[in-house]
Amino acid sequence: MSTSPRILEEPRRPSGAALAATLAASAGLLALGVAQVMSEVSASFKAGMQSLGNLWMPGAAGIGPYSGKETVAIIVWLGSWALLHGLWRRRELSVGRIGVLALLVLGIATTIVWPPVTHLFVHH
Repeated sequence: MSTSPRILEEPRRPSGAALAATLAASAGLLALGVAQVMSEVSASFKAGMQSLGNLWMPGAAGIGPYSGKETVAIIVWLGSWALLHGLWRRRELSVGRIGVLALLVLGIATTIVWPPVTHLFVHH
């Protein structure tokens, strides 16, 4: 008879819920990047971002249109997370494929807010 302790394994959870959270975070950052670029391109969009932030964020006037950009990012992040979680929570998905997609989206978000790239869209 063996005296070694038995290790109880927890049932493996499907990867879908974690991948939904990962991809949603990247989508939120992309939304923030797009809102930033659009605010630089369009004065009316920038004013809209300020108005959006003023709707709910205390002190939004003090931080300007950034409050609205953050609002857009939060809405996209939470909305896409809820949607993807609902679709994927019970599914086993390819961590590699979704991970690469999330990194690609994150790379695009980072690139569009890089000043040399942003300046391609802004006409002064």
